[in-house]
Amino acid sequence: MIRIGLTGGIAAGKSTISTYLGRQGIPVIDYDRLSYDAASPGSKGLGRICEEFGDEACSPDGSLNRRWLAGQVFGASENAAGNRRKLNGIIHPLVFREARRLDDEARGQGAAAVVHDVPLLIESLPDMVQYHIVPDVIITVEASDGTRIRRMARTRGMTQAQAQDRIRAQASRQERERYADYIISADQPIGRMCAQAQSIITALTEKPAR
Repeated sequence: MIRIGLTGGIAAGKSTISTYLGRQGIPVIDYDRLSYDAASPGSKGLGRICEEFGDEACSPDGSLNRRWLAGQVFGASENAAGNRRKLNGIIHPLVFREARRLDDEARGQGAAAVVHDVPLLIESLPDMVQYHIVPDVIITVEASDGTRIRRMARTRGMTQAQAQDRIRAQASRQERERYADYIISADQPIGRMCAQAQSIITALTEKPAR
């Protein structure tokens, strides 16, 4: 089984490729979903977040106050980077343990490939080493900052400043491309993006199994 790391800049189009590959029957481990589940109501993760960040981190209905927390970890405050490390220290072990379980499950079911859809893949490589789920190859999906900012404003209701904060919180495009084995440009029609992704997957899965 070949392990594919799929990443990309925020709002660059990674989810489009991830969804497409999933529809082709390839197991996709969605780290955004794992992170969401790790802080769901009643979870151990949410309890620890509320202990660390205080009552404001929890909404009256018992769910995570994601908008408030985003302001603490992505804002311009000098404490944002430290708060982001605290949050990652809580969530990452829960996420990577579950990712490892799902990876083992895909291998046990005889999958030819499994996709680890990781927004912050470059930053997460030390965790992936620790949990023995390092990708065999990395694909990054990229678009210009202007395109990404417009998408975040349109689809997520972010201001330009908020969008730029999110971009700065990630590895740079240059860093992602330096690690990547394949680069898919999202500044092209979706059909071509998906065709490029399919071509990559076909080439990888036709190689001898590792």
